[in-house]
Amino acid sequence: MTQPPPNTTPPPAGPPPAGGGFAPPTAPAVPAQHTPPAYAAGYPPPGYAPHAGFVPPAVAPNGQPLAGFGERLVAWLIDTALASAVLMVLFAPVLIWLFVRLIDRMSTVAPDGTVTEPDPSVIFDDVFLPLLLAELVLFLLLLVFYWLYHVEYARRTGQTLGKKVMKLRIVPAQPDAPLTRGMLGRRYLVEFVAGSLVPFLNYLDGFWQLWDKPWQQCLHDKAAGTVVVKVAP
Repeated sequence: MTQPPPNTTPPPAGPPPAGGGFAPPTAPAVPAQHTPPAYAAGYPPPGYAPHAGFVPPAVAPNGQPLAGFGERLVAWLIDTALASAVLMVLFAPVLIWLFVRLIDRMSTVAPDGTVTEPDPSVIFDDVFLPLLLAELVLFLLLLVFYWLYHVEYARRTGQTLGKKVMKLRIVPAQPDAPLTRGMLGRRYLVEFVAGSLVPFLNYLDGFWQLWDKPWQQCLHDKAAGTVVVKVAP
């Protein structure tokens, strides 16, 4: 009987081939690489969810993003600073004139040392009454300036200087409507005329945007049928 040669490597384990002999060695299995599934374009993978605090930006009826409270406040401050500068230019000569009149009618000392007190009726007629009249005239001039600035000037582009700086614009709430003098006139009446005459109305008007839905309008926006939107730089 023939013996197998010594020091022969034993065959690999496994069933023998059908024809006899030894089974050839098999290659080690290579694990298949994980290929992520292809998702449709525009759809997140399963299990994805936006951040819990994410709030989509509010948009106007025409699709533009609405201006926020802080942006509108800064624009208002810029416009108010401009109006205050105009008021000071108009009011400074009147203040100087009234100050000179008041000095002239103050108590005077006679050569003998006696003090002459001014007549109260003279002080009222020559100082306080002209001051009240000057304030009334300046108030009316300021309203005229506001009309020219917030209506006539803003009607061209829907922007004041403050809104231009902050990249904001007044647009009609109805997307296909033009911005008219009537709309801006109603804004002017509520914001400046009624706001100057009715106590605390100007504060309520400005803060109304914080809780107004869905277009974040102030009261003068609601009266005019307008919204304030952001524009591209």
